[in-house]
Amino acid sequence: MNILDNYLALNGNALTVRNERIQLIAKNIANASTPNFKAKDIDFAKAMAKFQAPEKNLVVTDDLHIGIPKNFGTSTDDALVYRVPLSPSLDNNTVELSIEQANYGKAAAQYQASLQFLEGRISGLRKALRGD
Repeated sequence: MNILDNYLALNGNALTVRNERIQLIAKNIANASTPNFKAKDIDFAKAMAKFQAPEKNLVVTDDLHIGIPKNFGTSTDDALVYRVPLSPSLDNNTVELSIEQANYGKAAAQYQASLQFLEGRISGLRKALRGD
């Protein structure tokens, strides 16, 4: 089962990060008129690096050693960045609605692409198991 997890992990992790980004952008849009609200985004490369870090750095050589926690790499809190507005508002809100809407559309397209890559990997696996 570990082989299957490794085969699908990259695309599954990318889908998770893209989903969190869409939710964050939606939150930005919802708070476009909230005073002092700071718009946030996710640095995709930094978030994905967090998912891959344990495999490169941690080697467990004995059964008594502590392994990688199950929930390691499941939060993108370290990859959060605040947006700097092009034109600051008087109420210190950094959400620029037109930019957030454009980012939402782009994020949705990226999510769809990640989903299609994952579907392609699953389809390839199905074909291999059937012997096609």
